[in-house]
Formats: sequence, C-alpha cells, structure tokens
Amino acid sequence: MPYSFFSSFLRRERKAEPMQKPPSRQRPAVALDNSQLDLPFEHAPVFSSPAPLRGDVPPTEPAAPPSPVSKPLPDGTRQRRIVLGARALDYRLKRSSRRTIGFCIDGTGLSITAPRWVTIADIESAIGDKQNWIFRKLTKWQTRVEQRALPRIEWKEGAEFPFLGKTIRVSLAGASTLSFDQQTNVLSLPLPALADAQQIKDRVQGWLQSKAKRIFGERLVVYAQKLGVEFRSHALSSAATRWGSCSSDGKIRLNWRLIHFPMSIIDYVVAHELAHLREMNHSPRFWQTVESIFPEFREARHTLKHHPPDLLPAL
Repeated sequence: MPYSFFSSFLRRERKAEPMQKPPSRQRPAVALDNSQLDLPFEHAPVFSSPAPLRGDVPPTEPAAPPSPVSKPLPDGTRQRRIVLGARALDYRLKRSSRRTIGFCIDGTGLSITAPRWVTIADIESAIGDKQNWIFRKLTKWQTRVEQRALPRIEWKEGAEFPFLGKTIRVSLAGASTLSFDQQTNVLSLPLPALADAQQIKDRVQGWLQSKAKRIFGERLVVYAQKLGVEFRSHALSSAATRWGSCSSDGKIRLNWRLIHFPMSIIDYVVAHELAHLREMNHSPRFWQTVESIFPEFREARHTLKHHPPDLLPAL
C-alpha cells in the first residue's frame, strides 16, 4: 500500500451558509457546510431560499412541545436535545435579530443561530432532514480530536518520519555532514548521540523543507509546460488547512508538508494550482483542466481529504 506509513501516524466545519427567511410559512431551505477541513481545495454548493417580502408579518412562534433537554447556558445560548430515530443529538441554540439561520459544526458540537421568527419545529425539522450529514461531520470532528491526542514523534536516535511516501529513519552516528542514504532510507545528522530533541527536529524539518522547495519547483515546471501556462514564482507555506494556493498574478504557494506524500500526490496539488491559471474557480471546466494534465486526480484528492495538514506527524 503506497500510503501504509500514514496509517500508523495518521489514525489520527465551519460556517454553513445561512438560509434566508422564506416569503411565506413554507419550510426553510438548508445550506450545506463549507469547511476547509473537509474540502481543502473546493467549496460545497450553497442553497438558500429567497429573502422575505416587504410587509411580511413574522408569525408568532407557537409553543413547542418540551424537548427532552432544554436548559439555558451561561453564554446566552440554550442547550437542547432532539431524538432522531435511535440517536439523540444535543445542540446549542441562540436567538438573534438576524434575518438568516446558520448551522455550525466544530469540535464542541452543533450550534445553531436562528432568527426569533423561526419556530423550534422548523429548526428541528431541518435538523432531521440533514441528520446524516450532521452526524457524519460530528464523527469527523470527534476523530480529529482523538487523533490530536496521539503521541508525537519522539525525536531521538532511530526516530522515523515520512518522506515521499517512505519511512525515513534518523541516525545520530556522529556523521560530519548531513547525508541521506537512498538505499537504506537513513538520514544521518551531524549531531551527538544525546542531542536535544529540538535540535534533531529542526535539522529534519530544515532538510525536508529544502527538499520540498527543490522538488516542488521541478514539478511546477513540468506541469506548467504540459498545460502551456507560466507561473510567476513559488514558495512554501505552513498552512494548517490548505495544501496550496494560486493568486491571479501567478504566485503559487505549496504546503511543505506535501513532501511526506508520494510524488503522485505532490503532482496532483501542483497540477491543481497551475490549473487555476486557466480557471480561477472550481467549476467543471476547472476540473477538466486538471484532468487534462493529471488524469488520476480523483484518487489523489480523496487521499488529501483524509489527511489534512494539521493532522500529519508533528514535525
């Protein structure tokens, strides 16, 4: 398995677009979440209902049947619970004077901010309609929290880390210069056997970033020629949620942590960012452009969605 190394290190959303107040007492539409956690390079479509008509009189909210859990919290929100089939879902509800309703899922759970005119019945009906999506996102956040609790790399003799999809081992054998043996996948550092962990980490990270700068530059040239475009410059980034970016003036930034992955993953991100020089969006034409120079992009995109930058080994 090309990504078997990551299974050992990586066992390890936020604002949903608002839905507008409907012009009549029809049920509100629901927007999809649009978080970089799940979609590093693309945004989910947003659906909303039309704005209210002038002169509409907000209906009086009828008394809702008591929720199994409904209690005020110190921050002014109200904790509620809805039972969906065999599962109970807790959420925080905040009322405001805004004209829209927003759903937010993060590490603390589901939060809803709703106008005062929206009934509890409408809110919980919307939750019921999207329960599969909600539970899926909550599960991902829970997994994220658990993964963060995993032990970090212990930087010492024999420490291992990923490089181009392979496992590299650190050696502190008193080498006079930094060297890498491609046959044994050993990185020898010119440090004493009892070197400080931070020293080892800094040397490894410096080596990885120098390799990333060179390799990314080479791949950008290759794929720019394939696409017939020119980029102005490239630089490394340390973004927590993005693998790459491309500005309209041709400046490309690539996350240095991509160097952990096999070359095919790097090539996908390179092709993706260069395609933005043709299409500064994520339209069907954009993905056709990516596919024209990197036909296997779907598998690579799937891999990166399951390995966000901030869940990679703690380098």
